[in-house]
Amino acid sequence: MAFITDREKAKFIIDDCVDKGVSLAIFCTASHWNTEAILLAAQNAASKYGLKRIPVAVAMTAHYEHMSQTARVTKCGDANTGLRAVMEYCKLLCDAPDSPYANVDVLPHLDHADPEADKWELTEGLKYFCSVMFDAQKYSFEENLKMTQDYVKQYGDQVLVEGVVESLGVGDVKKANRRDDYIEKAIAYVKATGVDYLVADLGTEQQSRGTEARYLKQRAKELTLQLGKSMLVLHGTSSLRDDDISGFSDDGVVRVNMWTRIVRESGKYAAKRLIERYPQIEDNLFEACEAKRYIDDNIEHAATIMTEILCSLGYENLIDS
Repeated sequence: MAFITDREKAKFIIDDCVDKGVSLAIFCTASHWNTEAILLAAQNAASKYGLKRIPVAVAMTAHYEHMSQTARVTKCGDANTGLRAVMEYCKLLCDAPDSPYANVDVLPHLDHADPEADKWELTEGLKYFCSVMFDAQKYSFEENLKMTQDYVKQYGDQVLVEGVVESLGVGDVKKANRRDDYIEKAIAYVKATGVDYLVADLGTEQQSRGTEARYLKQRAKELTLQLGKSMLVLHGTSSLRDDDISGFSDDGVVRVNMWTRIVRESGKYAAKRLIERYPQIEDNLFEACEAKRYIDDNIEHAATIMTEILCSLGYENLIDS
C-alpha cells in the first residue's frame, strides 16, 4: 500500500492509529513542492522512529470559497487540472516499490467539498480519494443533515465521509460556538447522517494568523463520550501554539488538519534565504537565480515543521507497526 484510495484499507489504517493513540495528520497542499514536503516529513518521522511504513493524509480543497487549493496549482487556475496534477504527482512519488517515498502510505483527502460547487469531485473525482469532507455548513441545519445523509447513503460505501454541523471560524474572527445545544446538535447530526467522522468546532480558527484561539479539550472529551467512540476531526490547527498540539487522541480527535501556518512559515524562510543570496543573483549565478533553490528551501523548511507536528501527534506510538 502507498497511494490508498480504497475505503476499507484507509479505515484499517486510521483505526490502527486510533488504537495506538495517534491522531492522523491531514496536511493540505496547493503545489507540487508542498506535496513533496509532506512526503519528506513523513519519511523523516519514519526514520526517526524506525518505522517501516508511516501514514499521512494529503488533502486539497477544490471550490472552497475561502481557499481553492486546486486552483492555485497552475498559473491558468483550472481547479480540475490542479487536482489531477497534484494527485497523480503524489502517486508517482510514493506508489511504486522504487518510488522515492515508497514507505509513506498516503491517504488522499478531498477537503471542504461543497455539495454543489464540488459535485464532480464528490462523484466522478472520487477515484483520487479515500476520504472526503462533505461540507454543507453554509446551509441550514436541516438542509445540511439531509444532503449529508443522502451523500453517505449513495457514496458511503466508496469513501470515508467527514461531516460538519455548522460554520467553523475562518481567519481570527469567529470564536467557537458556545451555545449550550452544540453538543446535542452534533450528536443528532452524526446519528442521522451516519458520517464516519465529525469535523467539530473545538475553538480553533481556520487560516488564523495569530495564536489567540483556545482548543476546547473538555468539549472534545464530552463529544467523544456521548458519541461512544473516537471520531472527531480538528481543523484550524494553525491557530494553536506548538505546545498545544499534543494529546488530541486522548480526547477522541482521530484526524488533525493543518496547512496555513506551514505555508506562511516556509514561505518566509525561503524568502529570507532568497534575500541572503541576492548578491549572487545580481552576479547572474544560475543556481542563485533559478527558482528551484527557492522551492527547495520551501520544501525543506515545510518538511521540518510537519515532522515536528507528526511527533506531537503521537506518531512514535506506531513504532511496533
